[in-house]
Amino acid sequence: MANCAIVGINWGDEGKGRMVDWFAGRFEVVVRYQGGNNAGHTVINEYGKFALNLMPSGIFHRDTINLLGAGVVIDLKHINEEMARIRERGVSITPENLKISDRAMMVLPMHPLQDKWEEIRLGNDHYGSTLRGISPIYGDKYMKKAIQMGDLLHPASLEKHLRTLVDWKNDLIVSGYGQPKISYDETLEWIHAWGDRLIPHICDAGLLLEDAQAAGKSIMFEAQLGALRDIDYGIYPYTSSSSPLAAYAPVGCGLPGIRVDEVVGVTKAYSTCVGEGPFVGELDGQAAHALREAGAEYGAATGRPRRVAWMDLVATKYGTKLQGATALALTKMDVLSYLKEIPVCVGYRLDGRVTDRFPYTPDLYDCEPVYETLPGWNCDISGARHFDELPKAAQDYVEFIEKGVGCTIKYVSVGAERDALIVRE
Repeated sequence: MANCAIVGINWGDEGKGRMVDWFAGRFEVVVRYQGGNNAGHTVINEYGKFALNLMPSGIFHRDTINLLGAGVVIDLKHINEEMARIRERGVSITPENLKISDRAMMVLPMHPLQDKWEEIRLGNDHYGSTLRGISPIYGDKYMKKAIQMGDLLHPASLEKHLRTLVDWKNDLIVSGYGQPKISYDETLEWIHAWGDRLIPHICDAGLLLEDAQAAGKSIMFEAQLGALRDIDYGIYPYTSSSSPLAAYAPVGCGLPGIRVDEVVGVTKAYSTCVGEGPFVGELDGQAAHALREAGAEYGAATGRPRRVAWMDLVATKYGTKLQGATALALTKMDVLSYLKEIPVCVGYRLDGRVTDRFPYTPDLYDCEPVYETLPGWNCDISGARHFDELPKAAQDYVEFIEKGVGCTIKYVSVGAERDALIVRE
């Protein structure tokens, strides 16, 4: 089987969890290649319902190797607690089926604190951070101050790097935020308390992936968030601090020369957004409430209510191109079943002209959505397992989006359960 990336097309929260869970059983290695515990994948399977933050979604498949790659940032306490919650539900997590790259970065207690202080400093101009410390740790990484997971295997290196980090961070914290100094000794104690138990999982990710390739094993690359949150091409600065694009998968997994053969982009049948930044066509009032409740649109990691809108073909086409998607998965089609008519945003009106190109971030605030309204199907479709079992209006809706985006919709999700999926041949 070819190597495949499962990625988000929009602002994140597209329903990737149910797709990566479905795909994971078809691959022998599943890799998270970026991000941290600032987003979640909701997965429903035979073990129950899970909100995964750091854990690769292949963890529910006994024979699958799961890897947290070099591009991931790992909160040591959070991952231990997440592992414990999953184990309590009867899922086996061992050093054999969960691997952590020695080049992945540690998220320490100072990072969420700095995240919070910076959001407070920004006031009304804040970015809507999840306050999980993601921006500060990626900042430290590129300032060459962060600590890698492999340092747990090299105590002298760990202590040296931590001393440099704490001294530098205290200069910033005291003078910049007016906060008390961070304790070196307490931070080192925290690292050992939560990090030492992860030592059996730490590996050379490049070697692991080289061996997997040599053995002919198939590899799935799993991203968090979506293309519009990409640090380079998203709605900057209201983005994540890493790249959720499929093109980054080889770099973030730990083997930059590896090939991604297929890219499945995931998008909802409508639009959602968590966090700040421009969101063209955002609904409010009763329409927003009805759609949010129908789709249970609350953040998997934070519980925050998601902002909602109708399907946005302009943003979705842009995200599809950024991801280089070879096929799309359309999730939560069943959520729209309460509607008799369904608006679709087919363009943006900007400066008196209609465009179908996604503009530079500041221009988004001046864009107005241009809608085309399609008939709804107004019936339960959750039992459909073949495309021709969908009502004609639902089939037309899928084909309308497919044509507008310019990419084949191969998968249509009609429910949260693993098997509630239509595969279009």
